[in-house]
Amino acid sequence: MTESYGGLTQLGKHIIAPQSPAQAVLEHVPNPRTDARYLIRFAAPEFTSLCPLTGQPDFAHLVIDYVPDQWIVESKSLKLFLASFRNHGSFHEACSMEVASRIVAITQPIWLRIGAYWYPRGGIPIDVFWQTGAPPADVWIPDQEVAPYRGRG
Repeated sequence: MTESYGGLTQLGKHIIAPQSPAQAVLEHVPNPRTDARYLIRFAAPEFTSLCPLTGQPDFAHLVIDYVPDQWIVESKSLKLFLASFRNHGSFHEACSMEVASRIVAITQPIWLRIGAYWYPRGGIPIDVFWQTGAPPADVWIPDQEVAPYRGRG
């Protein structure tokens, strides 16, 4: 049985990557298993944005975990949304929270957390962690398993 996702604007179409997160369209589709509590994980190990002061690139490994309710993120739109940060100047904290906030707004999950593991800027790695509340007790939520930055040591 094929489901129709008539409201999607990007899936199955050639889309030019948006130039900013404000231009990016983040879409959702119905959760196919609303009868079950489960975790969805997205990992973006090559997330890139720009320093708002110097214009130099910043790199992060993002791990986004969420327990869906009625909606799940449509993954192509997420890829385009994340790519839209490549030309966007913003501090690590703002980028990390914008990613999480947009996903929460579009999916209204039961629970979401983001681990944003940023590579050093000025010799200091900046990691940003946030979650919507306490994790559900009845869902297996594995560790994000991203090692802290060690440099060459």
